[in-house]
Amino acid sequence: MTTLIEAPPEEADGLLPQKKSSSGGGLGKYLLIRFLLIFPTILILVTMVFFLMRITGDPITAALGDRLPPDQLQQRIHEAGYDRPVIVQYFEYLGQIATGNFGRTISDNLPVGGMLATYGTATLELAINSLIIALLVGIPLGMVAAARRDKAPDAVLRVFAILCYATPVFFAGLLLKLVFAVGLGWLPVAGRAKSANEVALTSLQAPTGIYWLDALRSGNMTALGDVAAHAVLPAVALGLLTAGVFLRLVRTNLIGTLGRDYVEAGRSRGVSELRLVTRHAYKPALIPIITVMGLQIAVLLGGAVLTESTFEWKGLGFQLAHYVTARDFIAVQGIVVLLAVIVALTNFIVDILAALIDPRVRY
Repeated sequence: MTTLIEAPPEEADGLLPQKKSSSGGGLGKYLLIRFLLIFPTILILVTMVFFLMRITGDPITAALGDRLPPDQLQQRIHEAGYDRPVIVQYFEYLGQIATGNFGRTISDNLPVGGMLATYGTATLELAINSLIIALLVGIPLGMVAAARRDKAPDAVLRVFAILCYATPVFFAGLLLKLVFAVGLGWLPVAGRAKSANEVALTSLQAPTGIYWLDALRSGNMTALGDVAAHAVLPAVALGLLTAGVFLRLVRTNLIGTLGRDYVEAGRSRGVSELRLVTRHAYKPALIPIITVMGLQIAVLLGGAVLTESTFEWKGLGFQLAHYVTARDFIAVQGIVVLLAVIVALTNFIVDILAALIDPRVRY
């Protein structure tokens, strides 16, 4: 005699209101917590940068101590308020950056906020271009390495990934310049565009500062081609650094996915290995890429300092190197704080995408 176990009425009707509410609450609570964590993260970074900059003394003395007479130096220090207690300066600085006031640079007396807006878009453009290169190179090659596991293509691609990650960005940039710009003459050596095209793009009404986007908006195909040619080498030099990480990550996760039951079932039905990789296994393997992408944005922004200096790409990295040399700690402080904010916001966006794609992330 068969014993029938009745399901609870909610399950019998297919209605589980409590579980649905729990799922929605889980996502909302997760996003709220991740959003609130942005503020202490930025505060800690701002505090560290502020006090590290003050270890060497006041910014005026650091930048102009060997160029001004003592009386003028003391007058500048007093006018800027750097003779007050450091803790007073700290809370005043927090109040200023809360309103978007990052002060003025010491070496050239420019508003730091304006400098960040001018050069920040160039760094954003380089980061976007580099991320595109990293995704276009890393994901397909990672799929090939997984599909040819423990064979010659896999071994070659694993070595390639290690070289990409281990090669210093400035060395990769110099090598690319020597081969493709100086040796073959295929691409420009440095800069973001020719002078005439830069003038045309910056004189547009409400320019974004991202040259390829402004060229598309204006329909200037000549400028677009020139901007693309100038962007190739910096983007490849910086993008390969992250491409190696993506390649290894996709390979590892795809190998794990190819061992799942549903993939084995498809293989037993005669589905080709290429179809299994490209149609069934690669989507779950891409979820970790989204999670890691936030961390790689920080790597790209850090590598931008060397890349921009190598290719004279006038962005925040290029300016940071200039202001460090000039010992202009007010400008350095503003640039580092902005980069910290960008990284924190990027990680929050990545957390949202990861939670929407994979519900397990929320709990």
